[in-house]
Amino acid sequence: MVLNIFWIAFFLIAFVVAFIKLLTGDTTILKTLMDGVFDSARTGVDISIGLIGIMSLFLGFMKIGERAGAINLLSRIVGPFFSKLFPEIPKNHPAMGHMMLNFSANLLGLDNAATPFALNAMKSLQEINPVKDTASNAQIMFMVLHASGLQIIPVSIIAQRAIMKSNNPAEVFLPCVIATFVATMVAMSVTALWQRFNRKQWTAIIFAGAIGAILLGGLGYFVRKHLNNESATVFSNVVSSGLILLLFVVFILVEFGKGSMYIMHL
Repeated sequence: MVLNIFWIAFFLIAFVVAFIKLLTGDTTILKTLMDGVFDSARTGVDISIGLIGIMSLFLGFMKIGERAGAINLLSRIVGPFFSKLFPEIPKNHPAMGHMMLNFSANLLGLDNAATPFALNAMKSLQEINPVKDTASNAQIMFMVLHASGLQIIPVSIIAQRAIMKSNNPAEVFLPCVIATFVATMVAMSVTALWQRFNRKQWTAIIFAGAIGAILLGGLGYFVRKHLNNESATVFSNVVSSGLILLLFVVFILVEFGKGSMYIMHL
């Protein structure tokens, strides 16, 4: 309902402003307004079509990584940490796997792919929710982490910048990593305060935040201290593009080593 109100307000305000400018002598305002509407509609279609190929590529490689065992490996690595964030979830419950798929998609910046995983995770969490008409602590924490959108490789943003002919689509890599890390830590901490986490749970959050801050702080210090603007841009390009290509190569080699023919059907 609120979105409908905003949508209607956009058109009404634009029409009123255009009518006022027309009365003040600007006879081209209506044509300018319509040109803007048509250009925006065309841009929306161009971006949507352009994203199809890029999203298909990354979703395909993510599927290869899933079959190669990358998701299971990631689950084992972050499992102890997740058990602190979601103490209500029984061990080896399907909800944990759905959440890992969601977070993996978010880490790669695949927002559209993350949504169905999030819905499946919420459905699984609802099955163990003791109060069906009220969100559980696990559901709230999951939603907060999903919305904060921690990203290691902001694929969607890089893809949209490439579609819009950016001279350097990958230069947003480091800012996106830093911004989403800070957003995730703040969101997690506020939710932990609200849910009254115990000392062990807070220790896990502080440890994860400290590790991330040290890595990002060290990287930022290195870039600021030893690189000028031009070389910092080159460094960002090498790191972002290199990580993406390395991810592709690792997924392919692991899947090939398992003797799977899935890659041939990608």
